[in-house]
Amino acid sequence: MALNQINPIGPFESGSGVKKTQGAQSRKDVSSFKDTLTGFMKDVNDAQNKADKSIERLAAGEINDVHQVMNAAQEAKVAFNMMMEVRNKVMDAYQEVMRIRI
Repeated sequence: MALNQINPIGPFESGSGVKKTQGAQSRKDVSSFKDTLTGFMKDVNDAQNKADKSIERLAAGEINDVHQVMNAAQEAKVAFNMMMEVRNKVMDAYQEVMRIRI
């Protein structure tokens, strides 16, 4: 029975014990954690701005479909709640790392 090599999930730097495969992306192609979080926060902000504008347009009488406005508002709420949960998990992980004794 032949065993196949297990390929890494993501790109790893040399020295991590796992060799980089040919199909793995280079480091410059991979976004950083900071860039990922910044992108998520931008998306949440865009969703909240979209909801605010749709509420303003409803109040001005430009939109007659309340469902569209409620959908945009709920989407913004869910996105914000998810962002807060991610923040809470990151803070919990940071506090756990800080508790580790060297």
